[in-house]
Amino acid sequence: QVQLVESGGGLVQAGGSLRLSCAASGLTFNMNARGWFRQAPGKEREFVAAISGSERLTFYGDSVKGRFTISRDSAKNTVFLQMNDLKTGDTAVYYCAGARPTYLSSIYYYSANNYRYWGQGTQVTVSS
Repeated sequence: QVQLVESGGGLVQAGGSLRLSCAASGLTFNMNARGWFRQAPGKEREFVAAISGSERLTFYGDSVKGRFTISRDSAKNTVFLQMNDLKTGDTAVYYCAGARPTYLSSIYYYSANNYRYWGQGTQVTVSS
């Protein structure tokens, strides 16, 4: 019923920038929580950033705070992740996620288990 499709990944040198996009289609009404997670080989899935609904509160993982910015265009059901000052440690598959929040807490946005809908992932590789 909901499909999320990421785009914008690729190869970039350390210190460079990329912007990821995630377009949602299907029954997206009230899918107010939108997040980005990433997973590198041999590592656990890591929270990157999230954004809430109408108030557009934003949340960031400690490792990306100050470098990445999440935003959304609600009319287009699209969320973006602007990634600046990329580091080799940012290399991972980046996944877009969506959820219909079931409780009122900022903690909700940080857990991958709270997101029902996931994209296929897009590879981001940062070279030294």
